[in-house]
Amino acid sequence: MSRARDPRSRIRNPAYPLVLPTWLVLGVFFLLPLTILFVISFAQRGTYGSLRPIEDFGHYVTSGKILANYARSLHPIYLQIFWRSLWMAVVTTVLCLALSYPVAYYIAVVAPPRRRNFLLGLAVVPFWTSFLIRTYAWMFLLRTEGLINRTLLSAGLVSHPLELLYNNFAVLIGLLYGEIPFMILPLFASLEKLDLSLLEASADLGASRASTFLRVTVPLTMPGIVAGIILVFVPSLGQFIVSDLLGGARTILAGNLIQNQFAVARNKPFGSAVAFELTAAVLALLFVYTIYTRKKGQDVLL
Repeated sequence: MSRARDPRSRIRNPAYPLVLPTWLVLGVFFLLPLTILFVISFAQRGTYGSLRPIEDFGHYVTSGKILANYARSLHPIYLQIFWRSLWMAVVTTVLCLALSYPVAYYIAVVAPPRRRNFLLGLAVVPFWTSFLIRTYAWMFLLRTEGLINRTLLSAGLVSHPLELLYNNFAVLIGLLYGEIPFMILPLFASLEKLDLSLLEASADLGASRASTFLRVTVPLTMPGIVAGIILVFVPSLGQFIVSDLLGGARTILAGNLIQNQFAVARNKPFGSAVAFELTAAVLALLFVYTIYTRKKGQDVLL
């Protein structure tokens, strides 16, 4: 006689009830606003910033007006803003990776175990202060009467104050300072799990330090590198506080364009279209990252 099956065995994945609250939160606070943003992007701006009602929806679709906001975003002036946002995000990510990898390597591999927590704590100290306050601090450092210019003038290195504020250089400094902890943490998590015996084996087989680093260390820590790139590139692409305070009107990024459309121009449809395009680009990047982690068969904690 066959035994009766346990009803609980019919549940394919018992973890579904546990993740249900997470899906509800994502649905309410992410998918629903994104859907509303997507719908508004096809509307037209009305008087005083309101949405203009559509009388003949069929004609509105066939005439192509429904895509007017997306077509407007392809104007050269906006494409220039998108390009500036892209290359600044790429440069910020590359600089963060170049500066963070040696720091994370030292903390995870070279530093004595008793000092690792202290050094890691120093890396996250900036999180103890508001990001807005830290950006204002850079304004005081970079302005013509700031500490940096005063130091250079006192040392006789320059004859007149340098224009360090309200340009691309100031924006890159602010982005680099704000995002570098997000690169150090995932790199440290990967380097901490690194099997040092593999490095010793590579050296015993005659590989140089550079070859060991490129062929052993980097491939083994690639999940942390990819996670750090995602964590830095995504917020850098949509950043607007740093460019607004440190770049001024000379450096407008995609985040500033979206913020201005909602707060100043009061053009919600066009602002929604640009915001949805930026969100779609970020989601596409995250989708590529998901495919990468699945191929590697490793779980990377974001």
